[in-house]
Parts: sequence; C-alpha cells; structure tokens
Amino acid sequence: MVVTVLLLLQTSVTPGQRSGINTPKHSAFDSQTFDSLVMRGIREGVYPGAALVIGRHDTVLFAKAYGHLRWGSKSPAVSINDTFWDLASLTKVVATTPSLMLLVERGNVELDTPVVRYIAEFNGPGTAAITVRHLMTHTSGLRGTLPLRDAPDSATALRMVFTTTPVVAPGLRMVYSDLNAILLGEIVHRVSGQPLDVFVTREVYAPLGLDQQMMFRPPKRLEPRIAPTGLWHGHPVAGIVNDPSAARLGGVAGHAGLFATASALGRYAQFMLGEGSVPGGPRILKSETVHQFTQVAVTARRGASARTLGWEALPTGEEVSSAGTLTRR
Repeated sequence: MVVTVLLLLQTSVTPGQRSGINTPKHSAFDSQTFDSLVMRGIREGVYPGAALVIGRHDTVLFAKAYGHLRWGSKSPAVSINDTFWDLASLTKVVATTPSLMLLVERGNVELDTPVVRYIAEFNGPGTAAITVRHLMTHTSGLRGTLPLRDAPDSATALRMVFTTTPVVAPGLRMVYSDLNAILLGEIVHRVSGQPLDVFVTREVYAPLGLDQQMMFRPPKRLEPRIAPTGLWHGHPVAGIVNDPSAARLGGVAGHAGLFATASALGRYAQFMLGEGSVPGGPRILKSETVHQFTQVAVTARRGASARTLGWEALPTGEEVSSAGTLTRR
C-alpha cells in the first residue's frame, strides 16, 4: 500500500478571512521536521512511499517525496510532480463538489430542487422530497452504499442507484453515503451534457493547468508513474480505481475514480483556500460561491460529522477524523 499525504495549513483562518492569514509560529518547515515521521511508516512497513505537501493559499512551504512506489529499491522512486495517486473519496470534493459549485453559480442547478427534476429515473418511494442540498450534505436518508460490484455492467449499476429508496426520511440525520455523490455526478452529466470527468477537466483542471496531472481513467502509458493500490494474483494493480463501485461504473463516478499528483492536489487546495482562484491564475469561482459551500450546513452529533455543502467540517463527532484539526469550514 502506498500513502500520499497533503497538508494545507490554514493557520486558523477560514475562507473569507484571507487578510488575516499569518505566518505559522514555527514557519521553518524542513526535512528535519518531517523526515522521521514519514520514514517511520516506511520502516514499519505501513507504506513503501509517500508524498508530503504543506502550504497555504499563497505558497507551498514544504514538499518532499519519500520511498518507492512498491516495496524494493528497484521500484521507481516517488515524485511530487510525477507520481499519480488514486484519490478515492477525495474525488467527492476535488471533482464533484467544484462541478456543482459552478453549476449552482451559473444558475443551472438549484440546491433546493428535488433530484428527480434532474434525474427522472430517481422516482422511487420516498425519493420525491430528496433535494440536491440533501445529497450535498449527506442528509438524503439514502444508505451508505450498494453492492454495485455485483451488477453485470455499468448501466445496471447506475439503475441500482436510481431505484434505491431512502432508509429514513430526508433531512433527519447525516449518513455519509457514496450514493449521494454518485447521484451528484450524474446531475453534472445530465445538466451539462458532459460526463463528470469531461466537465470538471474543461472547467476546473485545465484553467488551473492541472489537466495533465489530475484525471479519471489515466492512460496506460502513465501506469509506471501510478502508485499501486492493491494486488491481483500477486501483481500490483495501478491505474485502475480501487473502489469497486467506481470501477463497475466505468471508472468515472461522483464518489471515487480521480487520480492526481501531490503537486496537483496542492494547487487544487490553494484554489479552494484562495476562494476560487490561485496566485497568477484565473478566477474560476466567485468568492461568494466558495463561502456558500463552505458554511456549516449540518452540525455534528456523536459519531457523525458536521457538514458543509460537499465538505466535512469540524467538529466531526468522531474521535479521529481525516479532516484533521485545522479545517474551520
């Protein structure tokens, strides 16, 4: 297993407070600070390689690659700029959420419109009241997942999602669900007329200069640069999304399927911290849209995260959270 790590320091500042960003108290980020932490994981056999990027909205403070893509010194070394990682559920916030942000900003999607208005097939018992907002905040009442891997093809898998019914009424509680993100990805497809991967590449990744470093279904020629995510009959698997539901859906789905380099992920994080733009780059989203999507929409309860529109927020309601401790919205 190979792990990639990205840490973008907000230094106690939320979107909308850029003028208050301060230099971290301990601003001398160097190898002495992090090498022992990352290398311990390699020595203990947790992962053969890792990429660490630390930065703010305006600059990268530290970036370094460690180890190799696979166990063994003859395996290619990890690279900040060239190694691709399976981003798994980060797809939800790096592809699906910005796509919805754009469509909402342009008036093509309305958050409080029932999902069935965009996906006519989503018309089973109890689904009429589920809105786009419910999907974005994981309050739709849908179950967490379905056995999509058992479907004979992608069309059947998608129909399984369309015909699922909520287990509780929408709006009652937060249940993190891949189905919400899959439906959102399909809304992007239906509204824009383009598959999620095509739309987000054209509208977000290309303007950010990331279309060669952030993509779904990476081509075969990139396989030597992709960190393996599993084994098949003893051979490392690289370049095929590890999530079985996303794989059954053809490798492009709203909940998983995106691959990216560490440097690309860092630039995307700067785009969000920069309220819709990056230093020296174009404005892609209005700052008002970023604020709208990063306000806490669902408060935390025991065992369940606080949510914004698309994002997890603090407090998470969990003892240990992948959101860390610096995320403020």
